[in-house]
Amino acid sequence: MRFIIAIVLFVVAFVGIGLGIAERTVFAEADRVTESVALDSTAPVTVIDGSALNAFDGRQTLAILGGVEAGPAPAPSAGPSGSPSADPSPSPITETAAATESDAIAAVYGTTTDVLGWVGESSYTLVTWDAEEQELVTEEVVGSETAVPAPIGSDLWYGEFEGSGELGLTVNVPRDVSLLMVSDGTLPAPQEFSITWPLEVDSPLATPLTIAGFAALLLGLLALIWALVHMRRQRGPRRKSPKGPKMPRVPKPSRYRPVKSSTLIGRPKGRRAVRRIALLPGALATALLLSACGIGDGLSISQPTEAATASSTAEPEEELPPVAVTARQAERIIDRLAATVAEADEAANGDLAASRLVGPALALRQANYAARANSADVAALPAIPTGSVDLVLPQQTDVWPRQVFAIVSDPEDETVPPLAIVLTQAAARDQYRASHLITLEPQATLPEVPPASLGTAFLGADTPFLPVQPATVVQSYAEVLLLGEAGAPNFALFQAEGDSLRTQIGFEKKEERRAAIPSTAAIDFTNGVGDADIITMSTLDAGALVVGYLTETETVTPTQSGATVNASGTVAALANIESSERGITATYGVQVLFYVPSLENPDDPVVLLGYTQGLVAASEVQ
Repeated sequence: MRFIIAIVLFVVAFVGIGLGIAERTVFAEADRVTESVALDSTAPVTVIDGSALNAFDGRQTLAILGGVEAGPAPAPSAGPSGSPSADPSPSPITETAAATESDAIAAVYGTTTDVLGWVGESSYTLVTWDAEEQELVTEEVVGSETAVPAPIGSDLWYGEFEGSGELGLTVNVPRDVSLLMVSDGTLPAPQEFSITWPLEVDSPLATPLTIAGFAALLLGLLALIWALVHMRRQRGPRRKSPKGPKMPRVPKPSRYRPVKSSTLIGRPKGRRAVRRIALLPGALATALLLSACGIGDGLSISQPTEAATASSTAEPEEELPPVAVTARQAERIIDRLAATVAEADEAANGDLAASRLVGPALALRQANYAARANSADVAALPAIPTGSVDLVLPQQTDVWPRQVFAIVSDPEDETVPPLAIVLTQAAARDQYRASHLITLEPQATLPEVPPASLGTAFLGADTPFLPVQPATVVQSYAEVLLLGEAGAPNFALFQAEGDSLRTQIGFEKKEERRAAIPSTAAIDFTNGVGDADIITMSTLDAGALVVGYLTETETVTPTQSGATVNASGTVAALANIESSERGITATYGVQVLFYVPSLENPDDPVVLLGYTQGLVAASEVQ
């Protein structure tokens, strides 16, 4: 019997271990799912929508095949033109429309809004997911453009890939992100690709079966050892009884005990009694189950509470617009910006600088390049700090133009002051360019702003949500610099403490300049709002950051016949003249950053947080 038990346990062990391994191998479900698409389109762009990328959970692995022949353009269709299971036949090649092919593959991904904004009016193939049919479907969207520029290097993307012949990539993107594919921008986009998603393979019985199998194996070994030991003991000598085998004893009769008749009534006898006793636990479990069902039914028909009714009828909260860029995008954009401007500064190349600068920032750089071309004594402007992006405040928008405010610093050189940058993207296919580069004041304290993931609203220059309009702030500060406390009507609007710009070009400084001019010449100053948009960004305390641009013109003219006006330094280099009998005019651009308090604190002053001032034009008086 012990050997039989061991054999049974060994059989159970081998069956359990075998089934456990089979659950992981033979009986295991597929650990991935793949959907393939074969196109027959002449569109230069293919867009895989976020719904298609997220048809299944998990990371998306794409295999893109380039170098596919393309025939003449098919007639445009209004609806879906294919599915991943379809195998469209290639278009016939005619003598007038020979097939072409390209091995180049470029794939980028970003928000669906940015992807479609970049596509613009170009024809493209849209790939989406049909939840009902559980398959990828394609639709050709006909546009007015048949070619697109290279998408690689655009500031819009979260990531970009390129290759030749075949390209494999793995991403993990949400539903609001789409992927864009092109070949060389003119030829049709890659015609064949597949998307693979991993699947969670669940084998709940594999581990228990394997453990039970090894446990049975161990018990079988113990039973085998027990049987062997017992068999060895049975081989020894046995003593026989001298009296012979014992006879079985006669069972004693049971004693009779009278039972009351009342206890016998209704008591089942024999098998019925055993059957009823066995049914008692089942009847009890059934009663509990029925009582539970009764409770559930009672809850299902009860009236909903007021909170539940209110939550079910409440209107969904309005979603905020997406942010222009993420924090990582902004860091990458600023790195590219700083590298391009540094290269342009070294070569004094205004055209190269124009690829990343615009407005006041570009005007200051180009004036410096022109002055350096005329004189080697003119120093280059300070470089854009790199190493740390301390703040990113993107605009909440899904249209163009769009803007981003950022503050950068150099953590390895504390002598370099932080720099505030305003980035502007005019259109989806344009790069972000810096319109303002403003050096922060040493003691400047920035207000709290929303995180980069939330962004902020960029307000107009005449917004009514501030105690003073941003346009008025910029104009009033120009008057403060020109007229001082006695002449500027809104002099008290600004905080004087910590404002170092007044000490450099303010009213008192202008009076010192007038006093230093000899009697044979005269100097005149004019201030005004420059030709640049006023940028206003909301802060968390309902105040605003305001970026403006001022121009200050300084004109020196002789007052006596035969007298001349001498120029020096950067003015002489930019004007390319050292003296003039008619006079010299120099124009300075002043980029300023203010903090404007909220309506709740209308008596708080407007604070100058930073500025950048430099020569932008110089010439002889005409």
